[in-house]
Amino acid sequence: MKIVIIGGTGLIGRPLGALLEAKGHQVVVASPSRGIDALTGEGLDHAMADASVVIDVSNAPSFEDAAALAFFRGTTTNLLEAARNAGVRHFIALSVVGTDRLQASGYFRAKLVQEQLIAAGGVPYTIVRATQFFEFLPTIADGYTREGAVHVPTIAFQPIAAADVSALLAEIATSSPVAGIVEVAGPERAPLAEFAANWLGAHDDPRLIHVTADGNYFGAPADDRTLVPDVGARLVPTRFETWLETQTQERAA
Repeated sequence: MKIVIIGGTGLIGRPLGALLEAKGHQVVVASPSRGIDALTGEGLDHAMADASVVIDVSNAPSFEDAAALAFFRGTTTNLLEAARNAGVRHFIALSVVGTDRLQASGYFRAKLVQEQLIAAGGVPYTIVRATQFFEFLPTIADGYTREGAVHVPTIAFQPIAAADVSALLAEIATSSPVAGIVEVAGPERAPLAEFAANWLGAHDDPRLIHVTADGNYFGAPADDRTLVPDVGARLVPTRFETWLETQTQERAA
């Protein structure tokens, strides 16, 4: 089966492609560096010819409101048109748990537009909403750092290993479209501060954690429900401690 991965050279796309190729599928790794640009439409028709499945794991190069909206609206419109023309049987897109609850953020408003376009796009689809990746914790810590300390809000977190997201997408790619949303999360729910402190400790980072009561996730109001999945979500196996140990071993190798 021919499967096109949009954003196929990134954190999720690269291992996803390897998993699908190992199962015997023909994988097209699509990215501007490969001459396939979802935003301009360059190379899309050729890439999708005879494709059965398209998986969009691309992300906006900017989190600025207008730029994110232009990216997700433009790429999704182009991808759906090319998928319809090619007779694609399953369109899969990676989104974020809490997208509908973070609409004070321009980035998440743009993600919701992406989801809505897919739902109305005329191609059988599955939207996979994942929680925040373990790999994003250093960026999150940096984003909350002020005067040498990490000031994080009192919100619940249930992050996931990027490798587990790739594995689930590979499974969904060979399944029937659900015409809706599948949520996926890691196995552990705890305060964001706990995950951030464990990451800092594992990396001998001297920054202290300060828990704030502002309930703010990068400019959007948030609480203990905002970033965690609903009942019925798929929970993947990799625990945060196991992932940290693997990262430490890889750095030492």
